[in-house]
Amino acid sequence: MKVLITGANGFVGKNLQLHLAERKDVQVVCFTRNDDATQLPALLGGVDFVFHLAGVNRPQDPREFVSGNVDLTQAMCQAVGAVAEATGKSVPIVYTSSAQAGRDNPYGQSKRGAEDALQAAAHSHQLPVHIFRLPNVFGKWCKPNYNSAVATFCHNIARGLPIQVNDPAAPVKLVYVDDVVERFVQLMDGANAAVDADGFATVEPQYTTTVGELARQIQAFKDSRDTLMTERVGTGLVRALYATYVSYLPVESFTYTVPQHGDPRGVFVEMLKTPDAGQFSYFTAHPGITRGGHYHHSKTEKFLVIKGQGRFKFRHMQTGQEHALVTCGDKPEIVETVPGWTHDITNIGTDEMIVMLWANEVFDRARPDTFTCPL
Repeated sequence: MKVLITGANGFVGKNLQLHLAERKDVQVVCFTRNDDATQLPALLGGVDFVFHLAGVNRPQDPREFVSGNVDLTQAMCQAVGAVAEATGKSVPIVYTSSAQAGRDNPYGQSKRGAEDALQAAAHSHQLPVHIFRLPNVFGKWCKPNYNSAVATFCHNIARGLPIQVNDPAAPVKLVYVDDVVERFVQLMDGANAAVDADGFATVEPQYTTTVGELARQIQAFKDSRDTLMTERVGTGLVRALYATYVSYLPVESFTYTVPQHGDPRGVFVEMLKTPDAGQFSYFTAHPGITRGGHYHHSKTEKFLVIKGQGRFKFRHMQTGQEHALVTCGDKPEIVETVPGWTHDITNIGTDEMIVMLWANEVFDRARPDTFTCPL
């Protein structure tokens, strides 16, 4: 399949290009600001699908709204219509309009004019046209300090720069660029179009939040490097925002240090804490060193020796039953501690032992649920 992307070097265009580059069955032709509308007929040769993403939203001269949105779209419609008349081939078009197309301002009027041109072409040439009135799109590679609060907040907070929030309660409707691109590709692959009550194509999920909450959440991502307490970044809006925030990190911030606690036995390092799923750490032990020697009432742990050889010993706090086992870094094997059993681990190898550790709760010095009881 051969596709044409206008606005290929824009925010959405770059993301779409990367996704399509992962497909061996797709050839991409690009139209950028360096090209002219007169080149469209030639670029459309053999094209099976068009992603019309080009547009103007913050020009120095308001007249550019018309030339960059309406006129370019009309030229696209004429070129695709000519293909239909000459070959009988109807080339589908995806168009990125804007939620502002319903507003009575120069930008909204120009986007609405582009929509009218596409709808007219769809009627006269029986072209499949999918018009997306997108809300605020966010994700990697969006230009900061331009027209995206998410991009600006991520860029500035990642660099310790100030941000400006005029109205924290102002509502914001968002859609993630990966979800946009996924929907575009589905349409390219022949999926049925999902439309709203007004006939415009839709992307799901859409998120509604406030400017103040966006700023708070993105600042929390930065703060997590100091507290080690991660946000719930596995699903939904927070997942997408976190991926976006990390994409704005300068290269010198790709790494960060965490506290290390050392004593004659070795070191103990906390890596990550979660609000409701415990914490992750690792520790080392020199040959012959024993660590642990305590029990818990409710806390549970999972140990994984990743280097060296360790002997775990357990004793039931009521019955006195004992159990021992040996595990080593050559065999990935989880050892789980059990409430009511005192336990320890001894390095029985000749080299330093390194052990990963997960505990089901974040350590609380006020309520440690850890009671010394050597075996």
